[in-house]
Amino acid sequence: MYEVYLERAAENAFKRLLTTAFHRIIPQIRILAENPRPSGCRKLTGSKNDWRIRIVDYRVLYEIDEKAKAVRIMRVRHRREVYRR
Repeated sequence: MYEVYLERAAENAFKRLLTTAFHRIIPQIRILAENPRPSGCRKLTGSKNDWRIRIVDYRVLYEIDEKAKAVRIMRVRHRREVYRR
């Protein structure tokens, strides 16, 4: 079982989400605690531990720390905005 942590940016993004999107994303994040690499997840190119999952039109970017058994959610945004800095 992994610990799931939210970065401040992800926490702020949750506050701005529509209710329907919020209720779709939360169960998927809970699944990350049991399996940090669910089917459909993708490793981000050019990074060592960064992954993403797709939930309808939203993307959840996260990092897996195997030693600490932790998943750190870095971003939750709409697909057209998630990769912009």
